[in-house]
Amino acid sequence: MKRGKAFWCISLWVTALAGLVLPAVSLAQVKPPANAEELVRQHLDSLGNAQSRSGVKARLAQGTAQFRILSGGAGTLDGPSALVSEGQKLHFMVKFNNNDYRGEHFIFNGDKVQVASATSQKTRSPIGDFVYVQDTVVREGLWGGALSTAWPLLNVGEKRPKLTYEGMKTVDGQSLHDLRYKPRKNTDLEIHLYFDPETLRHVRTLYTLTFQPRLAQGGQTSAVGVPELGGPLSQPQSSETVQAQQQQTRYRLEERFTDFKTADGLTLPTHYNIRFSRELQDGRSLQWEWDIHETSVGNNIDLDPRNFEIK
Repeated sequence: MKRGKAFWCISLWVTALAGLVLPAVSLAQVKPPANAEELVRQHLDSLGNAQSRSGVKARLAQGTAQFRILSGGAGTLDGPSALVSEGQKLHFMVKFNNNDYRGEHFIFNGDKVQVASATSQKTRSPIGDFVYVQDTVVREGLWGGALSTAWPLLNVGEKRPKLTYEGMKTVDGQSLHDLRYKPRKNTDLEIHLYFDPETLRHVRTLYTLTFQPRLAQGGQTSAVGVPELGGPLSQPQSSETVQAQQQQTRYRLEERFTDFKTADGLTLPTHYNIRFSRELQDGRSLQWEWDIHETSVGNNIDLDPRNFEIK
């Protein structure tokens, strides 16, 4: 490893970066946006001025993660986390000392997406399977929200998504601006970005996918572009479950962002919550949660290229 390069896979826990200032941010009244373009402009202003935004080429966010199975099983794991980004490149990691579930590694090198195995049997986790198939989540720069330098709203002109302002929506009792995001490349995912009405900060991303599986050879259900969710985190399938899977199945992936702090002229979230679920038509569901607290956020870190290597 080259001296001076930041490579968290080898040394994750580093001393908090000098000069990281985290003052409280005042909640100024913001004029409601009239359309998608105005919402994006106000959101970018909520991050920081144009000079502060354009001056960041790389970012390293490190912290702690707690994984919980909310339904479809039981269990809690704790470990380190990191989100490394440089331009459009990204590496997300949560790591747990457990053979049944070792954590996640999502890598995008600007061209290809890699999702690492998560178990001692070299299998991906349910969320890993989902992201591997629906790689728009990472490829488009949406994963990690504004914590990532790949955040697509920073460069709408290059990404050229179709953005539709859906007005105010109530989400978990909170009234938020709703921006529908449709990538230029077609996807089966329904993607909505949500923004706080007082600050225009991005606080949620919701990805949903609904499909009707077809019966394949051997009586197994399958669907084009949709992963089979299995592995040690899933419960054994009963005959009732197999029958239910022949009906409509819904997937839901949600990222939530809170505890915004300001450093280097940019206001970014330091609390990052991820929830992933599969819901069968009979009402039974599987749901997992990763709760991440960033303990240090550093901009323009000299990153080692190995962070984005696809193996």
